[in-house]
Amino acid sequence: MSTRTAHQRKVAGGFAAAGAALTLLVSGCGSLTTSGEDAERETHSIEEGFHVGLLLPELQTARYEAFDKPFFEEALAELCPNCELSYANADQDVDEQQTQAQAMLTEGVDVLVLDAVDSAAAAGTVSEAQAQGVPVVAYDRLAQGGVDMYVSFDNHRVGQVQAEALIEALEERGTAGEGQIVMVNGSPTDPNAADFKAGAHEIFDGQVEIGQEFDTPDWSPDQANSQMEGAITALGVDEIVGVYSANDGMASGIIAALRSAGVDVDDLPPVTGQDAELAGIQRIIAGEQYMTVYKAIQPEAQIAAAMAVALATGTDPELGEYNLVDVEDANGETVPSVLLEPIAVTEENVGDTVVSDGIYSIEEICTDDYADTDFCQEAL
Repeated sequence: MSTRTAHQRKVAGGFAAAGAALTLLVSGCGSLTTSGEDAERETHSIEEGFHVGLLLPELQTARYEAFDKPFFEEALAELCPNCELSYANADQDVDEQQTQAQAMLTEGVDVLVLDAVDSAAAAGTVSEAQAQGVPVVAYDRLAQGGVDMYVSFDNHRVGQVQAEALIEALEERGTAGEGQIVMVNGSPTDPNAADFKAGAHEIFDGQVEIGQEFDTPDWSPDQANSQMEGAITALGVDEIVGVYSANDGMASGIIAALRSAGVDVDDLPPVTGQDAELAGIQRIIAGEQYMTVYKAIQPEAQIAAAMAVALATGTDPELGEYNLVDVEDANGETVPSVLLEPIAVTEENVGDTVVSDGIYSIEEICTDDYADTDFCQEAL
């Protein structure tokens, strides 16, 4: 297991209270029905340990290195102290992730936990793993190819939460029914982005006028910035009353485009986000970004570790308060899954969410640039 940084240890420790309520042990009896088996699988034991591969997709979003990886490491070490973990991050490169997966399979991993850069392209990796008798847990994104289990958030609900928050902001400002909104969706290769988009449209359609809409390759903030500049040119900056941004990174590019167009901070239209990145939280307390979606990553990583251990040992995972549900993959096959609930974060509940859960301290949020905000003045 790799050594965590002091910051990662602090972040993980901040979840201790929440983690105590989430018992993720592996039962000693029962069996798990899996799909897509091609080779006979070896059953491993927790006592002897086994080899787990963790593949994460990108570095543009801060969560993966700061939270997902250390939380998964910690959960796996608790469930299987003698297990070995191999880790790689593809930095949004499909070919690189395939190379990383191949290297892990050649190295002899016994179970893969895969957060795919491209869901469809990952089918080959999943199929190859199954052919070698290596089960696959889809993490955060549902890869194609016949994975065994899946853990994520209710991604359709994420889009609904974002859209509901934006409409609420328009109503608060008295701009509902006026002007147009711009939708800046996520990467077209990410199945989660399609779910976010569909959920948002379910709320928006018939309630707001969508003046411009984009899908954003690689979740790129730079691309989002260019798209927003195009929307401003096409619609006129004064006509834009709100912006749906699928995540915080793209929100940064969108807000930069609005500021470059001459919009003062106090006059910025409400902009949504996702992932509760530190920079996103700081923009929220500064009044630049209206909201983000907080997804409690520790339970997601814990569940993924419990699934990996269960698949490797041929047992059923005990998931505490969470239940398995059937989710249909792109081929119409059902995958045993856990879907977690997203939470909307605005300036009003920053303290009750990311601060109280130990994701960020007041000191981390309230740096010199943000010390004069109302939030920091009250918190410090």
